[in-house]
Amino acid sequence: MKRVLTYWPGFTLVEVLMVLAILAILTMVSYPTYAGYITKTRRTEGQIALIEAIGQQERFYTSHNTYIAFDSSSLDLEEKRFKWWSGTSAQLSAYELRARACPGQSLAQCVEVQAVPGTGKVDAGFKDADCETLTLDSAGERKASGPFDRCWP
Repeated sequence: MKRVLTYWPGFTLVEVLMVLAILAILTMVSYPTYAGYITKTRRTEGQIALIEAIGQQERFYTSHNTYIAFDSSSLDLEEKRFKWWSGTSAQLSAYELRARACPGQSLAQCVEVQAVPGTGKVDAGFKDADCETLTLDSAGERKASGPFDRCWP
């Protein structure tokens, strides 16, 4: 008796494993680039928030002849006018903003605003190991506490 071989269309196991291996390699190559892009984008969010906060501080200074300190736990009505997060909402923000007098000076002379990444009040999953805390003061000096020297454009 003669056997009839039937043809089953589809992929062999070897072909499927080859495709999976290629996808794994592409993922390993592209993920670090994607993660770096996300970190740079979130860092830019913090920088923009600092520039906006310093602008708001300057407007406050013109009418009160002093700067004002603020942070996320501020209770004073004047302090609450300042946004203490970097994004559209606190939960979606990468940075928590804090303002205080510049070291060795009073609030009437100078204010520095810090953007601290990934605190408990903003996206705690975000960390910026290269730049860590970003700082901008009313004199225009830009700083970062991390080891990376190109945190500001």
